[in-house]
Amino acid sequence: MKVRTHPMISPRLVGEPIEIAENRASARLETSAEMAADERGLVHGGFTFGLADYAAMLAVNDPHVALGAAECRFLAPVTVGETMTATAEITENKGKKRIVHCSVATHRKVFEGTFVSFVPDRHILDQAAS
Repeated sequence: MKVRTHPMISPRLVGEPIEIAENRASARLETSAEMAADERGLVHGGFTFGLADYAAMLAVNDPHVALGAAECRFLAPVTVGETMTATAEITENKGKKRIVHCSVATHRKVFEGTFVSFVPDRHILDQAAS
């Protein structure tokens, strides 16, 4: 299945698609020194969240998908050099609203969350302008 969303996303910062299928997707992010939050190599949680969000958007895979809300838990730390893999699956599809469950793992689960996404008829920036 072809990627239809987030065409300009940076694979270096947010991840790259591994698999895209109907209502599910996975993505991978190799962590690097520029993601470190401290001298011990702790990766900032924003990169973990960004990967999870990207996988959720890939599961929806619509050019206009926008994140509306997220509820998540960070379960374990990630260090520079680890590769994170996110898997996402749509668990509810009601009109323009999509509920997507996502987990992220290295050699262990490090994150899980639920994303509420919306698929408007046009780009979200066009919505804000009217």
